Amino acid sequence: MALTVSDVERFEASRHRLEAIAYRLLGSASEAEDAVQETFLRWQAADVARVEVPEAWLTKVLTNLCLNQLTSARARRETYVGQWLPEPLLAGDPMLDPAETAEQRESVSLAVLALLERLSPAERAVYVLREAFAYAHREIAAILDITEDASQQTLHRARKHVAQGRARTEVDGAEARRIIDEFLAAATSGRTEPLVRLLTEDAVSIGDGGGKVPARAKAFEGARAVATFMRGLFKPGKAKRELTGGPAEIYAVTANGDPAVVAVVHGRVIGIMCLEVTPEGLAGFRNQVNPDKLERATRRWAATDHGEPLFQVF
Repeated sequence: MALTVSDVERFEASRHRLEAIAYRLLGSASEAEDAVQETFLRWQAADVARVEVPEAWLTKVLTNLCLNQLTSARARRETYVGQWLPEPLLAGDPMLDPAETAEQRESVSLAVLALLERLSPAERAVYVLREAFAYAHREIAAILDITEDASQQTLHRARKHVAQGRARTEVDGAEARRIIDEFLAAATSGRTEPLVRLLTEDAVSIGDGGGKVPARAKAFEGARAVATFMRGLFKPGKAKRELTGGPAEIYAVTANGDPAVVAVVHGRVIGIMCLEVTPEGLAGFRNQVNPDKLERATRRWAATDHGEPLFQVF
């Protein structure tokens, strides 16, 4: 059935919220956009005049599309080259909204998105809808075609799995910048010890190149191993310049609510490193260098004012 202007406007009024839900469920901005577009096609084909609550209808369709996508994604990731990491989003990206509460901000941190990979699709859906979007269990039950008791039990399991991760520390913009400055000063000092002092003993560094950019298949584990890797990463070299296409400009940013370092070559984002901050120190580094997962960040970078780089490397 042909949609009226009003029907299209009702969908567009929900687009940002749908994209934000899909991103948290899938960990991929491009896949989230595809899921929302498929939801629009379902809306276009439906008898929308009989839909009493468009927001609920659209959320149900989108969530179930994402559940199907998650099931197939698990099989694809078994053959993924190297480590798989969620797609990072730079501060201000509408897919990161809402971000009013600590739970909402935490739901998009790369550390939590990575932890959500441990959950079943149903657990992930319940966790996201409840923790990030404050849906009532009655509403979640209707979306997933389960009982309210089942929704509550599923949330309990999901929270337990996520709580087994690290105790993340929330930092404001000024503190994030201080942490990044201190980290970069240590990483470019040419010495390992300053870095080791900033890290937790069980610090981990994970890189996702997707088979398109060199990235170690296994994570670096332990403070000294991570510090040695970081020292080498920021060391200039001809081979690195040839790989990146030129010297990389380094900026201090926020991505997914965490302090982050972004590397840019000729206006193209070639890497985003998110830092996981805990009370004991820097506990995790998630380095996204897969160009497919940096396209949205590059578009946003081109559309925003980011000031002068801190320095150039390579």
